[in-house]
Amino acid sequence: MTAGSINPAVRLEKARRAIGGLMLLLVLAAFAVMTAGNRFLTQSVMDEASLQASSALRLATAALSGHLKRYEMLPALIADHEDMEELILDPGNMVLRDNANRYLKDINGLLESSDIYVMTMDGNTIAASNFDGPASFVGENFSYRPYFYEAAAGKQARFYALGTTSAKRGYYFSSPIEINGVVRGVIAFKVDIEGIESSWQGGEYKILVHDPEGIIFMTGNPEWLYASVLPLTPERLERTAASRRYSDAKLRELPIRTGRIEEHTLMTVNQRGGSREYLVLEQYMPDADWTVKVLFDTGTIHAQARTMLVAILLFLCLFVLGLAVVIQRRARLQERMHMQVEAQAELERRVEERTADLARVNLQLRQTQADLIQAGKLAGLGQMSAALSHEFNQPLAAAKTYADSATMLIDRDRISEARDNLGRISNLIDRMASISRHLRNFARKPNEKLGPICIEDVVQETLEIVSARLGTADASLVMNFEPGLPLVQGGSVRLQQVLVNILTNACDAVEGLDDRKIELWAGRENGRVVIEIGDRGPGVPPAIMERIFDPFFTTKGVGKGLGLGLSISYNIIKDFGGSLTVGQRDGGGALFRIELLEAEALNEAAE
Repeated sequence: MTAGSINPAVRLEKARRAIGGLMLLLVLAAFAVMTAGNRFLTQSVMDEASLQASSALRLATAALSGHLKRYEMLPALIADHEDMEELILDPGNMVLRDNANRYLKDINGLLESSDIYVMTMDGNTIAASNFDGPASFVGENFSYRPYFYEAAAGKQARFYALGTTSAKRGYYFSSPIEINGVVRGVIAFKVDIEGIESSWQGGEYKILVHDPEGIIFMTGNPEWLYASVLPLTPERLERTAASRRYSDAKLRELPIRTGRIEEHTLMTVNQRGGSREYLVLEQYMPDADWTVKVLFDTGTIHAQARTMLVAILLFLCLFVLGLAVVIQRRARLQERMHMQVEAQAELERRVEERTADLARVNLQLRQTQADLIQAGKLAGLGQMSAALSHEFNQPLAAAKTYADSATMLIDRDRISEARDNLGRISNLIDRMASISRHLRNFARKPNEKLGPICIEDVVQETLEIVSARLGTADASLVMNFEPGLPLVQGGSVRLQQVLVNILTNACDAVEGLDDRKIELWAGRENGRVVIEIGDRGPGVPPAIMERIFDPFFTTKGVGKGLGLGLSISYNIIKDFGGSLTVGQRDGGGALFRIELLEAEALNEAAE
């Protein structure tokens, strides 16, 4: 043992202390992750869930607003109809009533509204589209409704309520019937909103609409209907009862409590089967005087945060375990090396005591070993030489014959025949070069063979694949091909995969928007064939654009995707010798651009 060497037992003890320190560090790190890390992960997942819920809120609000705006101006237009003016001047005329009833029924069927009816200034209904139905409004008095007395005062009015006659919820538009500048009656439209409400049931989000008093008027959860998210004070109940907005429906408070995490609003609802916590986003609709709320179950958020937390803790444990194993193995290795040094010293001491004959035998054995190694090298070279000799023997012999023949022909001034021999020698040299390439590449796995393909054929085949997705997104694909496009270098199936990935992403981007048109253009630019696919979706922000082709990168709701499609597409086009890029489209939206090599130009360059 040298003076500077360390006892193996000391090394093992140091390794044990180091591993103990790592375990303590692991416990501290796990505690930090379970406290601050859990809060951070929950906040991060909740931020992403809030963005998704915000999109659902905008869609629900836009659907409600668009549905109501279809009917907003109709009462005023029908109020000016000649039949309505004649009836309001002579309400007792049965002929005029019959004409008005049938006219309103036809208009109601055409506009797909719920009911249309005409009232005199005392609130009595004298004509209605449901005049011949079991719940006819004719003869009913609605003077207590705000939409009546506001229209009777000469205003355009709107109101939402549960019908006292039909027991159906609806939104009411009303307009005064003016004759010579004097209000003589009121016409009202009732719009059915239950169709929109039915589309909210069973989705990922719970959507509800409540009035200024907090009473839920629309919801995908029937248990919450006519429940209030605000305390039902006597003043609120009195205002609701005065307009008979909810007729005889039983009003109650929804058992909830609210809270906040950073900028996010949370609401816990006590219901059958226990309480549920929801992330809440809301938007006020001033025209309808409604508040639309979207609720997202935080159970999913916490579950995802816990999964990420467990993954981080598992990574820490594996990292510390791996480090401990390395330290332990290093200590054991140093111990073995120390033992080997001692054994080698002992062996050298014994070898020095051997006789000169043993040393000579040892020298001879080493020489024999070196000779065997050299013989193995020569055998390998001999095998390679034999293979090359076999492959090159015939071309070389033929070349020698042609060369001798060419010399003789030149001596006899038969230059053309000599030139022919030289050409044959050149062909033989090309053949030997081909054989050389074959030997050089023999052990290599050949790359996939690419070939010329037709862009229009590939697009048509792709369209058959994505047509169903276009249909579900209610999107249209507009294609424009420059005439006479050349064939491009690539693989048909893999190019289809790229187009399917991009078109599917475009469908996701435009789904639910007003402009759902996707445009595909193909043409020639700068000696290449270019395919551009554009949409009018939200586009790709610059920060995302830098990473969009990275593996496992994605922007969709939690649990709704992996982020490999564009990465695979990028590498496929790169294998073709082309390029795939993304940019902002003029006027908004995303624009994907594929550049491919022309097959004919590539073949000419190869020749």
